[in-house]
Amino acid sequence: MRTRILSEHMIKKRFPHIRYVRVHTEGKYKVTVYAWNEDLQLHDKDIRSLKQYASDYLHPYACFKVKSYHMVQNDKVPQVQELPDDLKKKAMSRVLEQDEIMDYMNQVFSFGRLSFADYDAETGTLCFDFYSNRSVNAEERALVANYLNEMIPIGSRCDINFHL
Repeated sequence: MRTRILSEHMIKKRFPHIRYVRVHTEGKYKVTVYAWNEDLQLHDKDIRSLKQYASDYLHPYACFKVKSYHMVQNDKVPQVQELPDDLKKKAMSRVLEQDEIMDYMNQVFSFGRLSFADYDAETGTLCFDFYSNRSVNAEERALVANYLNEMIPIGSRCDINFHL
């Protein structure tokens, strides 16, 4: 399973001349790779190479586009939030499994329990329930969603239902 963080790391390792990389899930199995070299350019050869690499090594069920890095603003790609080191380490694992994700989330958000509910193959959405012993405010909900999004495969989205 390839997360955003792992995918970006793999691209930088394979293409050391690419200095800026952002991998973003657009929708159902659709992923865009935004990239620039150190001269703030993306050459046609790099576009072809990145697209081929992404298709071969990042996620077998995703359709990849490659765009120049400056397009993150035009495409309104959300900025990457600062993440805890232990979350980054988990997201870098090539064998991250559902149980590990649940264990991590339940440890970090000890005021509730996250559980897997369903997978909607039609929309590429992983559905989760978060049961809490107290009301969960909007900021906490956004943080739970952000952390979870960093640990699921690229090309997938997550939907979390919060329950009191």
